[in-house]
Amino acid sequence: MNVLKVPARTIAVFVLPSLIVYIGLVFVPILVSIYDSLLDWDSINKAKFIGLDNFKTMFAHDANFWPSVRHTLLYAVFSMAEIPICLFMAGLLNRYVKRGNTLVSIYFVPVILSTVIIGQLWKTIYNPADMGGMLNGILTTIGLDSWTHSWLTEPKIAMYCLYFVSLWQYFGYHLLIQFTGVQNIPSDVYEAAKIDGAEGFKADWYITYPMAVPIFKISIVLAFIGSLQQFDLVWVMTGGGPAHATDTISTHMYNSSFLSLKYGYGSALATFLVFVCLVFTVVINFVFKKVEAKYS
Repeated sequence: MNVLKVPARTIAVFVLPSLIVYIGLVFVPILVSIYDSLLDWDSINKAKFIGLDNFKTMFAHDANFWPSVRHTLLYAVFSMAEIPICLFMAGLLNRYVKRGNTLVSIYFVPVILSTVIIGQLWKTIYNPADMGGMLNGILTTIGLDSWTHSWLTEPKIAMYCLYFVSLWQYFGYHLLIQFTGVQNIPSDVYEAAKIDGAEGFKADWYITYPMAVPIFKISIVLAFIGSLQQFDLVWVMTGGGPAHATDTISTHMYNSSFLSLKYGYGSALATFLVFVCLVFTVVINFVFKKVEAKYS
């Protein structure tokens, strides 16, 4: 069979325009942000080059920086915690539900809603009972008054309330990815396993889960990187409060850049976030490369 060889010059002609656009929209802004992180600039007066002073301030003198990093990393951990559940449910839907696609589509509904709508919806649910809050109203009705809280204004629990909303919003997203991956596993593999006595959960353990590792990795990367960049839901529901208790790196960056007019310092925070995303993406890919090699 003759394979048509496409000249490298022809490939370059088709790839180059997209590559130029990608560099212009991704790499150039990152480089500009890195340069701005070396400046003291308020967008009004002339920028002053200060070297790494913004990073020194960020790591050593900003009282809100490390708490925002901790909140962001916890956000990422919580977002990944639902993915094994999604994979487990995908296996059940694929085996026992004839119209699993319909059920997955229903779970996917929160994903297509605007984050602003979701934020306002859950703010209403978390409201105090006297303000129509559904959650406190239900707890009061069933006699659990001691469990009621001002959910979004208590520093110790506000962040966990946001974690739950994020899990609820993206559960259908990851379920769809895992369900699609499970459906693409060839049926003859299960038939061969059935002959050897492996079916049901045993077949899932030895066939479904190992073969779903590449799809599982995609969900992990998307969930982790998306959580590190989390801004809109936090901003809509709490604005980073109360008393910075729900600040993430992105909200802290926004406050520093656009409210405090410290654009150089905000760029330093953005540079740090890009670096963290890059590092964790490399680490996750390295770990899953080992896992895939084990099950290949």
